[in-house]
Amino acid sequence: MIKTEKVTYSYSEETEDIKFVLNGIDIEIKKGEFVAILGHNGCGKSTLAKLFNGLFLPAGGNVYVSGKNTKSTEEYWNIRQMVGMVFQNPDNQIVATVVEEDVAFAPENLGVPAEEIRRRVDDALKAVDMYEYRHHAPHLLSGGQKQRIAIAGAIAMRPECIVFDEPTAMLDPKGRKEVMAAIEKLREEGITIVLITHYMDEAVKADRVIVMDDGKIVMEDTPKNVFSQVKMLKGLGLDVPQVTELAYLLNKSGIPVKNDILTVDECTEEIMKFLQSDKGKAEN
Repeated sequence: MIKTEKVTYSYSEETEDIKFVLNGIDIEIKKGEFVAILGHNGCGKSTLAKLFNGLFLPAGGNVYVSGKNTKSTEEYWNIRQMVGMVFQNPDNQIVATVVEEDVAFAPENLGVPAEEIRRRVDDALKAVDMYEYRHHAPHLLSGGQKQRIAIAGAIAMRPECIVFDEPTAMLDPKGRKEVMAAIEKLREEGITIVLITHYMDEAVKADRVIVMDDGKIVMEDTPKNVFSQVKMLKGLGLDVPQVTELAYLLNKSGIPVKNDILTVDECTEEIMKFLQSDKGKAEN
């Protein structure tokens, strides 16, 4: 779906002492895959997100979307339709005073026929469980609801991939849960998901996790394999899921449990195994 080859990017126009925000990024994201990208502030992950649909063009290297180079002016609109974007602040993405009109905005600009727009708007709002709010004013909705409207706007373009750039950063726990439920639903429908997030419990749901630092990829693997590297992640200024850290601390204190635990159920099972073991019984 998306492929980058030795991609570099800089916000500086200076030719001397140029500072690259991205430096030699090679990524392949398969169709239907759910990939989470992690990294501390300033590591380049949001810049990378904007390269995925041609909002930014690389200074060096190439970005391909379904085989189409984002540098190709002939493919500009095709790439934008294939890769939708959802950003941090939903207020910056909502342009209309009625929910269904906002969702219809992008398809109208693409010249989609009116009947098809009506279908797309209804389908998109139902996909994020916001159909009953179609006649509401967006500014009266909660943060989570607004973000789901922004997601519906992206869905209405019928993209093959949606890139979410920290979509829950400005939301309360309830709003975060609503947005992640919507993302999970899109994943089940086969849409490729790229999620940039600071929340480790969101990244746990991905098929693959990519960790960035100083404009480079430093880790790339399944959530279990990435989050089991607690010491390395903390060295990069990142957290791990709370239950993973608990397992790490249990191991340090001499209680042998698996170090790739991601869920409470897995942790409970490991602790019960220890308590029922000879060593656990002796310590009790």
